Amino acid sequence: MERTKLARSSDHDNHLGERVDDPLIDRLHWIIRQAIRVLAVLMVAVILWTVADVVLVLYEKLSDPPFLLLDFNDIFVVFAAFLAVLIAIEIFVNITLYLRDDVIHVKLVIATALMAIARKVIVLDLSALAPMYLFAIGVVVLALGVTYWLVSARPGD
Repeated sequence: MERTKLARSSDHDNHLGERVDDPLIDRLHWIIRQAIRVLAVLMVAVILWTVADVVLVLYEKLSDPPFLLLDFNDIFVVFAAFLAVLIAIEIFVNITLYLRDDVIHVKLVIATALMAIARKVIVLDLSALAPMYLFAIGVVVLALGVTYWLVSARPGD
């Protein structure tokens, strides 16, 4: 029986849903799971808030003269707002998957990071950036891309 528990615990780094013999640890696991549920509820509130922000930004940009037209900078502001919502949704998916499976889905976390850095790249003002900053962002994009590729190429996925 003890060997089976050890084998199961080595499959994942964290088993918050698994009952343990120690009542204190069992209670602490329950508290952490409730905290994760609170995070999920708060993330839904953030998503709704950011959707309202997208609507507000779009309304403001379209109601400014010239009416119903977006200039180049306005389009980037709207894109940034949309992408913020998508990133929030990805974070919510990460939270709910963690709550369900009790394990961090590395591929999804990397995909979320890629989406966040892509958002940054899309809304960059190249005229106001130092070359080293742009180089650093390029390195981060490359590192995340290679990492995502390596995780995706793993057998069994």
